[in-house]
Amino acid sequence: MAAASLAFPFESNSSMMAAGAAAAADHPASGVPFMTIGREVLTVGSRRHDHHDHHHHLDQLMGRPGQFDVPNVEDPALYCRQHFASTCGSGDAHQEVKFAKGTTTLAFKFQGGIIVSVDSRATQGNYISSGTVKKIIEINPFLLGTMAGGAADCSFWERNLGRECRLYELRHGRRITVAGASKLLANVMSSYRGYGLSMGTMVAGWDETGPHLYYVDDDGTRLKGKYFSVGSGSTFAYGVLDNYYRPDMTLEEAIDLGTRAIYHATYRDAASGGINNLYHVKEGGWEVIHAIDVNDLHYQYAEEKKNAMIASTT
Repeated sequence: MAAASLAFPFESNSSMMAAGAAAAADHPASGVPFMTIGREVLTVGSRRHDHHDHHHHLDQLMGRPGQFDVPNVEDPALYCRQHFASTCGSGDAHQEVKFAKGTTTLAFKFQGGIIVSVDSRATQGNYISSGTVKKIIEINPFLLGTMAGGAADCSFWERNLGRECRLYELRHGRRITVAGASKLLANVMSSYRGYGLSMGTMVAGWDETGPHLYYVDDDGTRLKGKYFSVGSGSTFAYGVLDNYYRPDMTLEEAIDLGTRAIYHATYRDAASGGINNLYHVKEGGWEVIHAIDVNDLHYQYAEEKKNAMIASTT
C-alpha cells in the first residue's frame, strides 16, 4: 500500500541535481560530479553514495523512522474507517479488514492505593498469537497504563506518553499529575479520532494529591472513576467487582479481588487467559505483586471450593 509521510519536506530531485551541478562547478579539477544532501557532500559512484542510495531505497519501502504514515488517498480518515474499523467480539463495521480482539484488564482504587490486574493473552481472531503479552505499561515510576485493543496502538502511544511526562518534569521541575497525564493521552486520541486507532486504556498513578484512576479510549473519551474493567472479558470481571468491591479493603483483600476477577474473566472468555499480572500503586510508586498462571489459579480455587463444601457439611 502506498503511503504518504507526515514529515518535513526533503529536497526534490531537481534541487539535488542543481546542487550537484553547483558542486561539480566548484570542483572542476576532479572531473567527478557531486551531490549535496543536506550538509553532506557525496561523490556519485563512491561507496558512501551507494550506501546512502541503498538506505534511501529502504526508506521508500519501509518509511522513515520517526514518521507516521497514513494512506496516500484523498481522505485518509474515511479510508481507515472503511477498511480498518475496529470492533470487539462478534461486531462487524463492514470493514475490509476485521479485527477480532480480546483481553481483560481492570483497575480499582482502595484505601491502600490502586490495584491494576490484567491477563496476558493476545488473539488474532480465533488464533491465540501470544500468551505472554505485558498489558501493564510502566509509563514512569508513579504511573501505569493498561493495554486493551490494538497492542501496537496502546504500546506506542503510552510509551509516547511516558516521554511527554518526562519532558514535563524536566520543564517544570515536578512530576506531572495523573489528571494531566491522562489529559495528554486523551488529547492525542481526540486528534486521531477516526483514523483507525484501537485503544481502551486506563491510566493509574499516585501524585501529590493521592491516587487517581482514569479511563481513556481511542475516541478521546476520558473518565475518572473508582474502578474500571476494559476488554472482551470485562463483563465477567465487572460481575466480581460489583459484588465484592469495597473502598476500605486491606491490601491482601484487594490483591485477592483483583486476582479472582481476572481469573473468572479468563474462565468465561476464550479470548482472555495466560498469566495474571498484578501491580499495586502506592505513595512511593508502583510495585509488582505477582505473575500467576491462571491455570494454577483454577486448581487453587477449585480446591478451596471443595474444602469449603466439605467444611459446610461436617
